[in-house]
Amino acid sequence: MAGHSHWAGIKYKKALADSRKGKVFSKIAKRLTMAAKTAGGDPDTNLELRYAIDEAKSANMPKDNIERAINKGLGNIEGASYEAVVYEGYGPGGVAIMVEALTDNRNRTASEIRKIFERNGGNLGDTGCVAWMFERKGMVTVQAAEDDEEQLMLAVMEAGALDMERINDIYEIATEVSSLHDVKAAIEEAGFAVGKAEIQHIPRNTIDLGADDGRRILRLVEALDDQDDTESVSANFNVPDEVMAEVAEG
Repeated sequence: MAGHSHWAGIKYKKALADSRKGKVFSKIAKRLTMAAKTAGGDPDTNLELRYAIDEAKSANMPKDNIERAINKGLGNIEGASYEAVVYEGYGPGGVAIMVEALTDNRNRTASEIRKIFERNGGNLGDTGCVAWMFERKGMVTVQAAEDDEEQLMLAVMEAGALDMERINDIYEIATEVSSLHDVKAAIEEAGFAVGKAEIQHIPRNTIDLGADDGRRILRLVEALDDQDDTESVSANFNVPDEVMAEVAEG
């Protein structure tokens, strides 16, 4: 499948750091609340809620926190009212970027996202300017180890995965949105630890960047991902291995 990029591997490492800081809980709580608000509180019929619950459990989010976030979405507990917003723009080297956010203040979030783009050599575009370069798929990441590729490949393909690719020390497994839960379960049943399992906008094609633009785009996407309302960042770039090594050591 075209479009795998180095950003997934970076996000895997970043998720580990965020989980240690506890920052990830607030973002998952928003996702749980929005999913419950949009399609109800039954994960058997609400796939977005099921995926959010799976992510919460993977992050060791306390059960009480999960239930509270869902009840906020159902209106059983008072709380902020969130709306889903997608921002599109370009980064250094002409890289296309999509930012999915959940916000209780659209004007504030738009202003902050715009400033992040501008401060890091990018520009926020109009709705639809880059969406056509991406397709919505499930994505699962697994830490790579020696001599496990064949076993993992067999497990995910039998569960309905579209493709699996190794990028540095991370396996990226792409799925249809409806198959994400089944593929994740198959990976775990085969004895592998899932890093991230989420729905993403996967680029149809990628842009290879030099070292300078690579460093600049990494600063931009990480700043976007750190913004409090951001749920996910998708981008269509690849960077040199030496730049990836710098990020891994940082």
